[in-house]
Amino acid sequence: MADPRGFLKHDRELAERRPIAERVNDWQEVYPGGPGKALLPIITEQASRCMDCGIPFCHQGCPLGNLIPEWNDLVYRNDWTDALDRLHATNNFPEFTGRLCPAPCETACVVGINSPPVTIKNVEVAIADRGWDNRNVKAQLPEWHTNKTVAVIGSGPAGLAAAQQLTREGHTVAVYERADAPGGLLRYGIPEFKMEKEVLDRRLRQMRNEGTIFRSGVDVGTDITGDELLKRYDAVVLAIGSTVARDLPIPGRELGGIHQAMDFLPQANRAALGEEVENQILATGKDVVIIGGGDTGADCLGTSIRQQARSITQLEIMPQPGEDRPENQPWPTYPMIYRVSSAHEEGGERIFAVNTTEFVDDGSGNVAALRLTEVEQVDGKFNPIESSEREIPAQLVLLAMGFTGPERGGLVEEFGLELDARGNIARSEHYETSKPGVFVAGDAGRGQSLIVWAIAEGRSCAAGVDWYLTGDTKLPKPIMPHERPLVV
Repeated sequence: MADPRGFLKHDRELAERRPIAERVNDWQEVYPGGPGKALLPIITEQASRCMDCGIPFCHQGCPLGNLIPEWNDLVYRNDWTDALDRLHATNNFPEFTGRLCPAPCETACVVGINSPPVTIKNVEVAIADRGWDNRNVKAQLPEWHTNKTVAVIGSGPAGLAAAQQLTREGHTVAVYERADAPGGLLRYGIPEFKMEKEVLDRRLRQMRNEGTIFRSGVDVGTDITGDELLKRYDAVVLAIGSTVARDLPIPGRELGGIHQAMDFLPQANRAALGEEVENQILATGKDVVIIGGGDTGADCLGTSIRQQARSITQLEIMPQPGEDRPENQPWPTYPMIYRVSSAHEEGGERIFAVNTTEFVDDGSGNVAALRLTEVEQVDGKFNPIESSEREIPAQLVLLAMGFTGPERGGLVEEFGLELDARGNIARSEHYETSKPGVFVAGDAGRGQSLIVWAIAEGRSCAAGVDWYLTGDTKLPKPIMPHERPLVV
């Protein structure tokens, strides 16, 4: 145990972000020097707050099963090398999760029963970033090669985790990505102010040094068929994500200026990286309305602020959550409480319990405003409140309402894959689909979820593939696909 009285002596403390007036004028991460460095002055005290409790419920809160008390203790003792070792034992990419995960481990922390929980996520990213700075993150080459080949389709966190695990087991792995560079949403969906792309690129360099092959700019299902994949490779992993965006089919949806969030964010990310983007969707000088109150909506908010929108309003159909854990969401579950992201600190207005009923034409085929009405939730339905209708101006509307499943065409159609009741790709306990030799990991099989679930699924799917190829596996025991996330 770190400090037996640490949780009594020290309060929860987070790293300070850069001043708002400074950070909204650039695309760099909101923490000075990155979150890892920003945390170092307070990291020992925060690690000492871990109780090393007899039953660490933080393990249950984290799909990866991170060995949290162990690396908290090692950080407290200034043993950063072993702490990095224990962190990598369960998580291929802690520098990603330490920046992007909403930390269900913290809501399951035993300290959090009656006090603010341990800053688990912050300790995690500090260990990872320090490991990179000290050049302790190195390529792990396989001891031998199996002469088995695997194609991984998709280079998001699930695909990357599966590829790294399988490469380290000695299989020859090629990762296919239809975009011009690997990373999936990590590259073009996550804004720079949340995770700079060098954080991704340094991990990709490690994977290349280990032997993983990356083939970008290849649209699998068009440029190469499923039959060709199965002839060339011994196994195929589909990590194609849940990319069919939920739409809002109301009057006026056809008007110009209404876009899906994932049309807007990738363009902004490319421009922030210095790329030329033709016909870029811009928030500059416009009244922007974001429909959807989740992380993607917050990313649109922070991006619109940096593009100097005139005004920004974020709409959410659910009522505003409270500050405290609801009675029906007891510890250690992930509670629906009012959360403020770095983007919300920077500006914009958040409106809860409203439903958009119509987009208003400006007379030339573009959106000028939207009509909304307040709603109340009764028996799971959102009923409009009489005389609550109003209009708000909008020359740019961004739809950030989540995703409904993987694309149905391409390999899904070509392989004739079975889907489950939720429209995701069905799979066995070994992550194998209805097509022998074809596996699925991440959002394509689970449904839209968290980055920690994507990495956990990639690792588990790799174990299933390894078992399929060799009849045995030493990789971590798979998480059963039927196990549902503990968080929403």
